[in-house]
Formats: sequence, structure tokens, C-alpha cells
Amino acid sequence: QYPMDWIDAGVAWISDMLNNNLPDGPVKAMLVDGAIAGVGAVIVFLPQILILYFFISYMEDCGYMARAAFIMDRLMHKMGLHGKSFIPLIMGFGCNVPAVMATRTIESKRSRLVTMLVLPMMSCSARLPIYIMMTGSFFAAQYRSSVMLLLYIIGIAMAVLLARLFSKTLVKGEDTPFVMELPPYRFPTWKAIGRHTWEKGRQYLKKMGGIILVASIIVWALSYFPVPDNPNIDKQARQEQSYMGQVGKAIEPVFRPMGFNWRLDVGLLAGVGAKEIVASTMGVLYTNNDSFGNDNEYNNDSHKYEALRHQMTADVAEQHHISYTQAEPLAQLTAFCFLLFVLLYFPCVATIAAIKGETGSWKWGIFAAVYTTVLAWIVSAIVFQIGSFFL
Repeated sequence: QYPMDWIDAGVAWISDMLNNNLPDGPVKAMLVDGAIAGVGAVIVFLPQILILYFFISYMEDCGYMARAAFIMDRLMHKMGLHGKSFIPLIMGFGCNVPAVMATRTIESKRSRLVTMLVLPMMSCSARLPIYIMMTGSFFAAQYRSSVMLLLYIIGIAMAVLLARLFSKTLVKGEDTPFVMELPPYRFPTWKAIGRHTWEKGRQYLKKMGGIILVASIIVWALSYFPVPDNPNIDKQARQEQSYMGQVGKAIEPVFRPMGFNWRLDVGLLAGVGAKEIVASTMGVLYTNNDSFGNDNEYNNDSHKYEALRHQMTADVAEQHHISYTQAEPLAQLTAFCFLLFVLLYFPCVATIAAIKGETGSWKWGIFAAVYTTVLAWIVSAIVFQIGSFFL
């Protein structure tokens, strides 16, 4: 956390410097809110990824990783995966991007591909602010941890089911038998560990930096243009008038089966670039407060969670033509369905790029983007329709 905070402070310092020295306008907004914010979102995870790869390199070189893969092989094979799939799946809870890159240790092409395709089901740390925002707003304190744990369990269960499905239908062929020499335990050299760690970190920045930069600028442009006639309008009104807001309203009928309105749709669209943006975008649209994206624990400054719950419940009441009191349980169900959608839908652009980089084809990256979004739509719609029947 300390090095992440230092990088975060450095990115904030650069943003402040540009804010103070550049004239207001689209160029300044693109640099500060688009380029620097987008690249900063990638760089800030670099310490986490370096530490992750440091310990993985250590475990590989000391001989432990081979034994862990051997122990997990029987369980992984029941899922249609390989013993070595266990480590990338665990890594996916931190960040899906290095987890996808870690699949290269799997010799079996079939198991490697299936592992990559199910990795988005693992709740990466970028989804945590969204989980905190929704559970903090709509669930009593004693149930919040249970709801969040349930989301992680659902993700793991989906990964198991999809791995079995893909290994039997989509990616056919005989899996390679688990043949591995168990090396003797030994203390690795620091030079080798340092070299492996640096190479993996460099590859991460090289592969993800450019794609995240382009995606961030596109998301920024959709949120910034058209420029409103009144420059003094607040962020909330600006988001509504933007192309992103217009697209959200246009696709609202598609998401009506799970009770979502255009504000929730815009939040989901913003998350295509990076999942952290979902929380801050929804904070702006509902409460004119973009601090939700920074929350890694419950932090109810200025009663922002109550404000979010009140506004979202009022929207549900208006959407279904019912009273505010009647809308409260329906709003809670909508919030849970939104969490399910965030859990399952489109992994971030960086993950899609990582899948493309590891497979050498956009085909599998696009497939991962499409199937996860369709799955999220189906699951959320079913849960909302069944849940609303009992309310």
C-alpha cells in the first residue's frame, strides 16, 4: 500500500501541476481527466504486481510451486483445468491482468486457454470500491460482509461451471497428462528473482499502458463532449448531457429486465475502461460526488451512502410508478443485481488486451468480452425477475 500511495501522490501532483498551469479547455481536461487519470490507474497497481511476481518467482525457483500445482491437480482436473491453473486463479483476486500473463506457465494449450477465459469471474481488487459503494448504501451493517462474500463465492462457482463447460465443448481435445519433475528445495538467487520480477513488470506496463491510455481518452471524450453552453453546470448535469449519458439513455430498454435505469447503464459503460471508474461515475450521477472510486473500506463522508440510496430508490419509485416506501425493497434488489452484473460482465480493456497478447489473437479476447457480458445480463435478469415476483 505504501508504494501505491506514493505513486498515487505523484500522479496527483502531476495532475495538480497541469491544472494550475494550463488554461481551461478540452486539451487540459483530456490530459488531466483522460490521459493521466487513465495511465495513473495502471501505474498505481505496479507495486502490487511487482510484489506478486517477486513471490511467484521465489516460489518457482525454490521448488514450492511445482508441489503446489501437483497437490491441486486432481481438484483442477475435475474443473477441466490443470494443476498449474490454481496460481493464476488465485492471482485473479488481485488483478486479472498479471493473472492472465501467469497462465504461460501452463504447458497444455487447452487448459491455458480455458483458464484465461474463466479468470474474469475472479473479483479483482478494482471491483472492491463498487462492492463497498452498493453494500454500504443498501444493506445493514451486519449483512454487508455476507453479501460481499456471496459475490466472491458466486464468481468462484461460475468459474468452476464455465471451466467444465468450455473444456467439454468450446476447447476440445485431449488434455496433456500432468508430468512434472519435482525439483529439490533450494534457496533461489536474488539476482534471478529480481530479473524475473522486473521482466514481468516491464511487460505489464508495455502491454497495458498504451491500451489503457487509448481507452481512457475514449471514455473521457464520451463523458466530456458535447461541451455544454453553460460552463458553470455541475458534474451531474454535465454527465447527463454528454454522449455517454445519451448512449446510456438509448440502451436503457436493453437493461430494463434487470431494473436498471440510464444512470446505472452509464456506470457500466464507464467500467469498460477500468472498473474503478464505475464507482466514481455513479457517485457523480447520483450524488455529484466522485469520491466513491477511492473507497477501499466503508467511508461515509457527508452521508454520501445515504444520499446514493435515497436518489436510487427515488429513481426506482419513478421508474415503476410506485411510492418511495414500496420502492425500497425493489431498489435493494436492483442494487444486488447491479453487483452481480459488475461481477460477471466485460473485464476491463487491459484484461482483454492481455488475453489477446497471450493467445496471439483478438478472437479470444473479443469472445471473453462478449460471453461475460451476455452471462451477466442473463444472470442479473433472472435474479431480478424472480426476486421482484416475491416482493
